[in-house]
Amino acid sequence: MFVKLREVRNNNKISAKEMAKALSLKTVAAYYKKESGLIRFSLDEAKIVSERLGIAIEELFFEQEVSNKETGSNLPSTVV
Repeated sequence: MFVKLREVRNNNKISAKEMAKALSLKTVAAYYKKESGLIRFSLDEAKIVSERLGIAIEELFFEQEVSNKETGSNLPSTVV
């Protein structure tokens, strides 16, 4: 679930209906499925969302970092 996305959208008083329309989705339910993480956002959709909310894609979609210990890797990683 994209908690930050929902938080920023609500703080900006932008409805899910408005976001669905901006993404050319047929239903608000389709948008909620994306926002809840059931369906992935495409890169183009993520760009539209970030521009509409005025916040970087990275902050909305790639904020949660996973530690090396959790992944068993020596390289830093992020979770989408």
